Amino acid sequence: MRRFALLIACLLVLAPALLAQEKPANPRMIIETAKGSIEIEFFRDEAPKSVEHILGLARRNFYRAQRIHRVERTLVQFGDRNSRDMTRRDWWGRGGSGTPIGVAEFNKRSHVRGAVSLAHGGNPAGADSQMFIVKVASPGLDGKHVVIGRVVQGMDVVDRLEVADQLKQVTVVE
Repeated sequence: MRRFALLIACLLVLAPALLAQEKPANPRMIIETAKGSIEIEFFRDEAPKSVEHILGLARRNFYRAQRIHRVERTLVQFGDRNSRDMTRRDWWGRGGSGTPIGVAEFNKRSHVRGAVSLAHGGNPAGADSQMFIVKVASPGLDGKHVVIGRVVQGMDVVDRLEVADQLKQVTVVE
């Protein structure tokens, strides 16, 4: 009986501390290129299925050795497995992992500089592995593409990327 009382006393002392612990930080992905590294923080609570899909691909090295396949004044895009093959350059941007996410998890996030969003071919639920990073605020994309994260370091690298620059390594940090 004494041990039981001691256990209860310990739980009463420790419970508030355990409950007060912060939620785990959002997962991050580090993309290493020849021009430097880009660190992305994902909004897991706001787009859980989308974020888990992208992180799962990254953990399986899906993005490794891919190339940037689209660069515009407003964005940089990657995530097509075809981009590993320079002889298929005309096809870059048309492929993915082959498994669409199946949902469009729109949230209140806007397409501000540094936002990371899912690309799709017209149906937001059909988004798969392709992502883009917004270089300038693009409110016209709000409500059309799901924002899943933001660049927390390396926007200067994003600004310097060009078509055919390679993603050397992609690492998930949880």
